Amino acid sequence: MRAIVLLLVFLFGLAAPASADDVSAAQSVIRAQEQAFGRDDAAAAYSHAAPEIKQLFPQADMFMQMVRQGYAPVYRHKSFEFGEARAAGGRIAQRVHIVDDNGEAWEAMYTLEQQPDGRLKITGCSLLKAGQAV
Repeated sequence: MRAIVLLLVFLFGLAAPASADDVSAAQSVIRAQEQAFGRDDAAAAYSHAAPEIKQLFPQADMFMQMVRQGYAPVYRHKSFEFGEARAAGGRIAQRVHIVDDNGEAWEAMYTLEQQPDGRLKITGCSLLKAGQAV
């Protein structure tokens, strides 16, 4: 898993900074999912996941259970602030600075991909405690 994260960071590190429109669209999708988590709205949160994620978790409640267990700082937090974004070939990587309910800092790297219908969907989220080596 760490190798995949490192590869994504490397690939997106070579990409150009995302345009303001790309960043705004990506942040809107991420924010909508984050707000759905806050309301425990599994269907709304799941609607922002890319088809590849939906293949792994074929039901919204399965997806929410995975998020609760594996991504607690994303699911519940004190702060959620957007950082740098990069784009290449219809894909966007968006860094998010998170402070969890215990006051610990985390770095999330969301990846999104433009779908055939033009909408952006979340293809993944890598989560590391701030300062932790990749």
